[in-house]
Amino acid sequence: MSEAMTHMQIRELLDENCENSCKGYNPQELCVKIAAIADLPSRFGQFHIVAFYHNQDGKEHAAIVHGNPLDAEDVPVRMHSECLTGDALGSLRCDCRDQLEAALRAIGQMERGIVLYLRQEGRGIGLTNKIRAYGLQDHGYDTVEANLALGFRDDERDYTIAAHMLQSLRVRSIQLMTNNPRKIDGLTALGMRVTGRIPLIIPPNPYNEFYLETKERKSGHMLDLSGKEHLLEQMDRPIIDGMTAEQIEVAQED
Repeated sequence: MSEAMTHMQIRELLDENCENSCKGYNPQELCVKIAAIADLPSRFGQFHIVAFYHNQDGKEHAAIVHGNPLDAEDVPVRMHSECLTGDALGSLRCDCRDQLEAALRAIGQMERGIVLYLRQEGRGIGLTNKIRAYGLQDHGYDTVEANLALGFRDDERDYTIAAHMLQSLRVRSIQLMTNNPRKIDGLTALGMRVTGRIPLIIPPNPYNEFYLETKERKSGHMLDLSGKEHLLEQMDRPIIDGMTAEQIEVAQED
């Protein structure tokens, strides 16, 4: 059984962050502080949840911590960007909820680990623009084309806050749970030592298969989806086991 952070260590973290003025923290004057810590028993295991404040846009981020990562090396870490439609509503258009649950389940069985829950909806473009991008995908755009058509880069996320969250938790080095090499490069450039990668591949469903193939082909994600004969577009209606003949006919006519 893994050892969790002690009450004394939690008190020390809170005191350290209370005394941190953040002046000169970085050229952008980004200030990231631990605001609160509490126990978080969950269906995936025993965790602490750590709430973070930062002074740039008022968004609140969280670290879900299992075991004791303080001053530890090679800590398994998942950086998860908020996805309301997937995480909360169970959307099948992405693999976000499946990845979040798989990461929590895996880390909950390890000696220690962290899931960083980052408020970067829609790869950093926000909820409204993500829905606009979905609308474009309904008319044949892929996920990269949709972002570009709205005037954004394919990925607008910044991992500065994530790096400072890990520094605030006194993590020395990490094994990043990701399929996205940009996350490794981004954290490394910010001074976080990444000693390894843990793949987090979720089997596609008929609604997100084209989305995942686009991430592999255009964004460099390491998903090993090559060789598939046909990939459904986001606007295609899948045939799912258990559907009646009438339901299949309706789906094909939509």
